[in-house]
Amino acid sequence: MNQEHQIVRQVQKAQGDSRAADQLIRQYLPFIKSETARFLKRPPDENQDELNIAMFAFYESILSYRTEKGAFFTLASTAIRNRLIDYARKEQRHKSLLSLDLPSSQDDSRSLGEQLPDRSDKMNEVLQITAARTEIEEFSHQLESFGLTLSDIADNCPRQERTMDACMKVLDYAKSHPQLLVQMIHSKKLPLAQLAAGSGTERKTLERHRKYLVAILLAYTNGFEIIRGHLQFMKRKEKPL
Repeated sequence: MNQEHQIVRQVQKAQGDSRAADQLIRQYLPFIKSETARFLKRPPDENQDELNIAMFAFYESILSYRTEKGAFFTLASTAIRNRLIDYARKEQRHKSLLSLDLPSSQDDSRSLGEQLPDRSDKMNEVLQITAARTEIEEFSHQLESFGLTLSDIADNCPRQERTMDACMKVLDYAKSHPQLLVQMIHSKKLPLAQLAAGSGTERKTLERHRKYLVAILLAYTNGFEIIRGHLQFMKRKEKPL
């Protein structure tokens, strides 16, 4: 009972203190990893999306916890699982439910893909286009809550490699501190001071590319895997002027 009272006090303190929340997440990272591993049926990698999502869900649990909801860890465990289920469903919508590389039967070593007619390529292309359109529409809708459009993001995209690298440093820091992502979503503002200090990036760089940073942080918060892939492609292709 004393331990339960202790975690309740820690959570209540963390609800009004971002540093305390940061410390609480680090303290219970083994719990977060354990819940993620239970969902994945294997230990998660340090930089795996699922682990970042689980950390984000844990922080959301801190913010939303009330004593009348029961034990904190029960709430956190449920929140982590629900977030991971939502993410897995989004992933599944963009993949074939049946792998075309699997053998069609024990008696036939040919894969399903090898036995499908050529029109399967066209069908897969249509499915990919539909998935991408759905994701972009949802992403655009969420950007609107920040007063931004896709055109704004395109215009604000870094043109120099060193600036793109700086933005990626900010993204990496934000992913490891999910409370900043929650703060951004709730306030609809980029936490410039904390991101600049934590990532070691000049604040003026963040201010110049605020719109782009909002977009990439939003993409990594909500599991927009197609958009994330596009952002990474842009990063690899970007050349200094």
